Amino acid sequence: MAAGTIRYWAAAKAAAGVAEEPYTADNLAEALQAVRLNHPGELVLVLRRCSFLVDGAPVGTRGHETVRLAEGGTVEVLPPFAGG
Repeated sequence: MAAGTIRYWAAAKAAAGVAEEPYTADNLAEALQAVRLNHPGELVLVLRRCSFLVDGAPVGTRGHETVRLAEGGTVEVLPPFAGG
């Protein structure tokens, strides 16, 4: 299992109540499942609308179980942003 950091932005940060926290997971699906278990409620709903960057690369439409996480990596949780 890889260990790294999950960073929350905007509405995800507000719903999580923290700006970042550690993860221990092999892939993005496992990391997000742990987040859902640790933060039941509003964050679970916010995650449905989020996009994700893993080590700076967009996840896009790839299955989260196929996105491997690296030791010391970073997952960015990005809710939709308003503005222009």
